[in-house]
Amino acid sequence: MKKFRLFIIGFAVMAFVAIAAKVSDNYFEIGKNLDIFATLYKELNIYYVDETNPGELMKTGIDAMLRSLDPYTVYYPESDIEDYRFMTTGEYGGIGCLIRQQGENVIVAEPYEGFPAHKAGLMAGDILLTIDDQQITGKSTGDVSKLLKGQAKTTVALEVERNGEKLKVELTRETVKIKDVSHAVIIDSAAHIGYIRLNSFTETASRELADAFKELKSKHGMEKLIFDLRGNGGGLLNEAVNIVNFFVEQGKEVVNTKGKLKEWEKTHRALNTPMDLTIPIVVLIDEGSASASEIVSGALQDYDRAVLLGALSFGKGLVQQTKPLSYNSQLKLTVAKYYIPSGRCIQKLDYAHKQNGRATEIPDSLRSVFHTAGGRPVKDGKGIQPDIEVALPDAANITIALLQKNLIFDYATVFRRQNPNIGSPESFKLNDAQYQDFVKFLSDKDYSYESESENILSNFEKAAVEENYFDEVTDTYKLLKDKIEARKARDLDQHQKEIREMLENEIVSRYYFQSGRTINSLKYDIRVQKAVDILNNTQAYNDIIVGKSGINKK
Repeated sequence: MKKFRLFIIGFAVMAFVAIAAKVSDNYFEIGKNLDIFATLYKELNIYYVDETNPGELMKTGIDAMLRSLDPYTVYYPESDIEDYRFMTTGEYGGIGCLIRQQGENVIVAEPYEGFPAHKAGLMAGDILLTIDDQQITGKSTGDVSKLLKGQAKTTVALEVERNGEKLKVELTRETVKIKDVSHAVIIDSAAHIGYIRLNSFTETASRELADAFKELKSKHGMEKLIFDLRGNGGGLLNEAVNIVNFFVEQGKEVVNTKGKLKEWEKTHRALNTPMDLTIPIVVLIDEGSASASEIVSGALQDYDRAVLLGALSFGKGLVQQTKPLSYNSQLKLTVAKYYIPSGRCIQKLDYAHKQNGRATEIPDSLRSVFHTAGGRPVKDGKGIQPDIEVALPDAANITIALLQKNLIFDYATVFRRQNPNIGSPESFKLNDAQYQDFVKFLSDKDYSYESESENILSNFEKAAVEENYFDEVTDTYKLLKDKIEARKARDLDQHQKEIREMLENEIVSRYYFQSGRTINSLKYDIRVQKAVDILNNTQAYNDIIVGKSGINKK
């Protein structure tokens, strides 16, 4: 027995020495490489043939190092701290508008309702000429954005061009807060179906959602909910936990995090009294729903608390934390993976085992099956799979060309100048005469595009020429090409429905801003329409919740 105890003690000592040696080796490697980097950096700045910018050179090196890990580990120098603050709070100091590039110019894309740009009369389509007497033609949107932003209560002078006329305006910057809940409305009054769109997870997300939910329920009689997380790239983990808490029992596990360090092995639970445990919910997700959106949708799916509808989500199962650095800079780094209640991690890309410098998707053969609370099978490793997949039709090539050339945007600008008022955003429709006016507007515009048929024909021509067959098929080739051109000439009519929807949505935003754009788009949204259908069919909804096998009997 004594020998056994001595053996155990000896083994423990050797294990401790091995661990200590490994830690010591790591510290030695860190110290050695820091010394190499410092020497290299110094020699570069002293002896390189051209003048170098030490700050930019260091930033480039840091960015490359972090990029080799994953796209979410990021360094924020002091000059970019405001951008980081905006991601967590949704707030920034500025004039409150979206801007976009149009050739050499930067233009106002959309003022935010109620903020300085709107109050000063700036309109979508205005070309920005100067900011505080500084010419901005040729500058990027990033450069212009930095000039427009600043501390609240400071002033900024703009010169803009509208319809050939130059205008000067002075604005006082404000704290601009982008709401997490962009829209909350009763979408089907007969069936008492509410709709809430959550765009982000900043520190006010759960409070805004709770307020919207309570108002729809108490003031408008909401009995069913469509919860829209499409395009929501995530944000704060604790806000996601709070939102899941609204709809599941107190004490339920929402998400686990596991990292290299023990401090990141945490279980986050629903700590508060829920708002509603029975209201039927359809959650809309798509490929833009990531991170916190996937925690919310995945947890609600795992507890069989909602039907998920749309498309496979992004697949980000990683958690980031910020660390303060010297000189008011910050490091945001990946510290853990998260696991939703069924036990699955939905991370899609494997950054630890890159091939040719690129992260690889986790193969289906390595994906595991987990089960919801009621026994429905769900898988890990590839985002959140919706219970109902609803594919969107591909946009026509002509529609893509009109959008890329900003012609739908430009026509909406012209329409707004010519029409001081329109009907409500939900009722506005472009009539036939107005659509023909748009066709006329395009008559002297370049929106050339290549159809899929033309692309195939072009490849055929190249192959036929290379194989010396083209002379024999020239007449047939020309006939096909002419027929395709004639068919393309009718595309504005053939794809009129799709183009009208785009036009109406852009025009409505000129009068009712982002909220109007959302309201107008809902009537054409096939995923929202499908969600309404499911909520109006109690049997279909329950069949999905319990699974096809009927094993989920709660």
